[in-house]
Amino acid sequence: MQFSGKVALVTGAGSGIGRASALAFAREGANVVVADTVVESGEQTVRLIQEAGGQARFIAADVARAEEVQQLIGRVVEEFGRLDYAHNNAGIVRGGLTHELSEEDWERVLSVNLTGVWRCMKHEIAQMLQQGGGAIVNTASTLGLVGNVERSAYAASKHGVVGLTRVAALEYAQRGIRVNAVCPGVIQTGMTAARLSDPDQRARMIADEPIGRYGEPAEVAAMVVWLCSDAASFVTGTAMPVDGGWLAR
Repeated sequence: MQFSGKVALVTGAGSGIGRASALAFAREGANVVVADTVVESGEQTVRLIQEAGGQARFIAADVARAEEVQQLIGRVVEEFGRLDYAHNNAGIVRGGLTHELSEEDWERVLSVNLTGVWRCMKHEIAQMLQQGGGAIVNTASTLGLVGNVERSAYAASKHGVVGLTRVAALEYAQRGIRVNAVCPGVIQTGMTAARLSDPDQRARMIADEPIGRYGEPAEVAAMVVWLCSDAASFVTGTAMPVDGGWLAR
């Protein structure tokens, strides 16, 4: 219960890594604000937390909309009085070769994955400065550190998240705010479900993993919680891979 009495916000918390992160914060005693665009999924995350004895509140918000992000942080503070931890996790993917990708898809991915993280950080940091500190973790990706085919918009957005994380970490290191990123590899979520459901593709992906399997959302969530904890008090500006050794190949 290391986060007892604290408040944690998780975006994209209706499923996958975001849901696992929200559950993990709640298990450590935090009051959790679950944010997502899909009301049913977000409310299901809240029910899971409450059934486990935790405290949670759902707020619908689209990180691609500046006014909704501002309202989200405002409602968190209005209801709980503070914001101690934020996991900026909301993200989408659009595939295709660079010359085939539509401008609409490019703009949408950047708006959610990169500008959405910046929008959240803008208001989260302002609140944390007022209260004297906090910790932020952004979801990047292994494709925020390397490239891959048919992922130009996604890789560009996640490289941007890593850069944004490092700059903010330097800007607020002496003001009590730590900023880090997690870089998940292949994790079993809705985003990877189509690839993992194909037996041949699944076998190739697992064979490509040094650890011999794909990751689970809870394994990424454990890193998020650790980065927010006092155990990581000297850690800021990192882009932490959670990838089963994929980047070490």
